[in-house]
Amino acid sequence: MKRIAVLTSGGDAPGMNAAVRAVVRSGIYRGLEVYGVYRGYSGLIQGDFVEMTAGSVGDIIQKGGTKLYSARCPEFKDPEVRKKAAEQLRAKGIEALVTIGGDGTFTGAMKLSDELGFPVIGIPGTIDNDIPGTDFTIGFDTAINTVIDCIDKIRDTATSHERTYIVEVMGRDAGDIALWAGLAGGAESILIPEESYQISNIIERLNHGAARGKKHSIILVAEGVGSAVDVAKQIEERTDYETRVTVLGHVQRGGSPTAFDRVLASRMGAKAVELLLEGKTNQMVAVRNNEIIGIDFVEAFNGKHQPNLSLYHLAGELSI
Repeated sequence: MKRIAVLTSGGDAPGMNAAVRAVVRSGIYRGLEVYGVYRGYSGLIQGDFVEMTAGSVGDIIQKGGTKLYSARCPEFKDPEVRKKAAEQLRAKGIEALVTIGGDGTFTGAMKLSDELGFPVIGIPGTIDNDIPGTDFTIGFDTAINTVIDCIDKIRDTATSHERTYIVEVMGRDAGDIALWAGLAGGAESILIPEESYQISNIIERLNHGAARGKKHSIILVAEGVGSAVDVAKQIEERTDYETRVTVLGHVQRGGSPTAFDRVLASRMGAKAVELLLEGKTNQMVAVRNNEIIGIDFVEAFNGKHQPNLSLYHLAGELSI
C-alpha cells in the first residue's frame, strides 16, 4: 500500500482535526502518501482531493471543527454514485480510505467495502457518544465540558433570581451528553431518551429541595426526550415555580477539543493507519477499557448504544 485518503463526514465534532492530523502524520511516518478529501462523501464523488503533508496539518490539533470540511450527502445511498466515488479514488491511485464520523459515515464506508471491495477503516467522531462498540467517541468529552461550563454560568443567575432553569442539550437518540453533564453539573433532574419520566416525579424533587431551603434548580433535558419549553410549561402549570429555558444548540459542537479528545483522536488516527497496513478493512477503531482496538463494522451496527445507567441512578441519589 502506497497511497491512502482521509475524510470527515456528518456532524462535526471537536477532535476531528486531531484525528486527521494523526492519520496524515502516521501515514507519512510509515512511508505512505496521504490525501485529504474535502466535504466528505460529496468531495469523494467529485474527486475533490488534495495531497496532505506533515506541514499541512500543523497547528490544527487544538482547533475545533474540521479542516477538511463536512457535508451531508444523501445521494451516496445510490449504488451508482458509490461506484463513481470508488472510481475517483482508484483514478488517483488511492488504495484505502479512512472515514471519520458517525453511523451515517460508517454506513457509506461499509458499502464501499462490501460492494466495491475498497478497503475502509472508520474512526468514530460524534459528540453524542452513541456509536456501539466503543466506550467513547471523539468530541464527546469536549461537548460535555462545554455543557458543564454553561450549566455553571446558568446556575449563577438561577441562584440570584431563585428560579428553576430547564436546559436542553443535544442527544436525539442517546442521552449521554445530558447524563454526564447533568451529573458533573449537579443537575437536580436529568431527562434522557433511554429512561421514561413523570413530571410528577420532577415536581416532587423540586418540592423536596424547596422544603430544605433550596431556592433554585437545574433540570437537564436531552432533545430526544422532548422540548425543554414543554417541560417548563408543565412545571409552571402545576406549581408556583418560576422557570426559564435555555436551549444550548450547536454551541455544543464547537470549541477547542479537550486534552482527552486530542489524545483519543491521535491514538485512533494512528490505529486506523496501522489497521490498513495490516490488510484490515470494514472495521471501526474503538476504545475499550482504554485500549485502542479494531472491531468489525457489523459488530458496531448490530449493537445498540447503552448509556451507563449507574450514573443516572447516582445523579438521582446525589440530588436529594
